[in-house]
Amino acid sequence: MPWHATLDLSYRRDGERTTLQHRHDGPLRILKSLYPEGEGICHNVVVHPPGGLVGGDTLDIRVRAEAGAHALISTPGATRFYRSDGPEAAQRVHLSVAEGARLEWLPLETIAYPDCRARNALTMDVAPGGECLGWDVCALGLPAAGQPFAQGTLLQEVQWPGVWLERARIDAADARLLNSPLGLAGQRALGTLWLAQGTPWTDTRREALLDAVRAALDEAAPGVHAGATSPEPRLLVVRALAPQVEPLMAVLQRVWAALRDQAWEMGRAAPRIWRV
Repeated sequence: MPWHATLDLSYRRDGERTTLQHRHDGPLRILKSLYPEGEGICHNVVVHPPGGLVGGDTLDIRVRAEAGAHALISTPGATRFYRSDGPEAAQRVHLSVAEGARLEWLPLETIAYPDCRARNALTMDVAPGGECLGWDVCALGLPAAGQPFAQGTLLQEVQWPGVWLERARIDAADARLLNSPLGLAGQRALGTLWLAQGTPWTDTRREALLDAVRAALDEAAPGVHAGATSPEPRLLVVRALAPQVEPLMAVLQRVWAALRDQAWEMGRAAPRIWRV
């Protein structure tokens, strides 16, 4: 029987502290709120006890950061789309950032197992004065375990309606997409990182952010191909490809730290869950 799970997270500013109210239905949970950076930034880990999705499973996650709140959300492990005999499995995430709020959406990778039928979609709404820093990372198959992505489909989507849309249907049978230099160039891990601000940056500010990101990318490990762009004055995007997810994730973590420093003048200490 398919699992249908929902999780609603609402962050608000209560004096000097960001607090969380949440509710869930089905196998999605939130771990205890932590404050490793002080009362103003609430860290949470989203847990999916079954550990993965099979055909027909659906996860719906909705996050709202109210004015003045700052939340950082991660996961303890990968989101796994397992083999399906027919029905599609789906994860849908909606992020809403109010004026004066900051939201960091930083889950570990999504793994598309051979023979999966999967949809992974994220939508964000960022109000003027709000800021969202996040990423979406995907690994196709398990090449290190001898399980290449030889069959299956994955629909990946990240969007900010009216501002930005990234959508790709990755079919294991599409050799041109998977192996062409104009596609994934034979790489099996792909990632997109973004910094979105509801109010446009000045040209000077925009260039300073891009310079900081490109300096971080200069330290990329061999085999990781990455670049940064700002397609419009409210958005900075980094795209990366690598043969495996670990070096790609390390690069995106460096970019995340550089943007925290340059954009927010904040510390670079990574969440402990990334090192467990």
